[in-house]
Amino acid sequence: MTASPSRSIASRSDKPTAPPLRQWIPASWTEYAALRDAPVQERTQLFFNQESLWIDMGGEGINHSSFNSLLTGLLFVWAIQHSEQLYTVLSCCLLEKPKTQACAPDLVLYVGDDYPQWQEGELRLIDLNRLRVPNLVGEISDTTLATDLDEKKHLYAALKIPEYWVIDVRGRRVFAFELQNGKYDTCTHSQALAGLPIALLEQAIDRLATETNTRVAAWFAQQIAQLPA
Repeated sequence: MTASPSRSIASRSDKPTAPPLRQWIPASWTEYAALRDAPVQERTQLFFNQESLWIDMGGEGINHSSFNSLLTGLLFVWAIQHSEQLYTVLSCCLLEKPKTQACAPDLVLYVGDDYPQWQEGELRLIDLNRLRVPNLVGEISDTTLATDLDEKKHLYAALKIPEYWVIDVRGRRVFAFELQNGKYDTCTHSQALAGLPIALLEQAIDRLATETNTRVAAWFAQQIAQLPA
């Protein structure tokens, strides 16, 4: 990952200036942490990878919100129909590998009973030096497809997250990757949701062109009920 050397959030004062949005810029971990801890950053998504920072204020609009709600709903539908396994779904939760990486994926999925739980007095984030990585993360890409398929993809691979989805809102496509030897390769079936065809996810999001996300979720429930056990 490279960032333009001409841009930085460092300032001549002790207070960091607000960085430009929608681009990777040079930044230190200290500068990232100052933005993370600022009280006005409640709705901000921050990403950090080896001295590069991306900041997103979350103003994606109706399409992003509809797709994000749909994908969260599909994960719940899957979990309900596969109750023999324990699934935990988180949205835009901050994950940190202190001093080196940080990310706030649109979708986070943990499979199993060793999922993160916040304890009083802790920072409101998942410390990946202490807790395991999620089984799956996903990005809803309306205006961020290029970085989701490039810089963020490398970031999640560096964090060794086993599976990564990119939901292309405008193209109504799903890019699904599984980690192989430290790099992401395209996959046709989900590892985290064992046996789920990625093509079925694409069919679901394509139906959003003419149906509500709740109707699509109901259709998806019918489809996965027919999958081989």
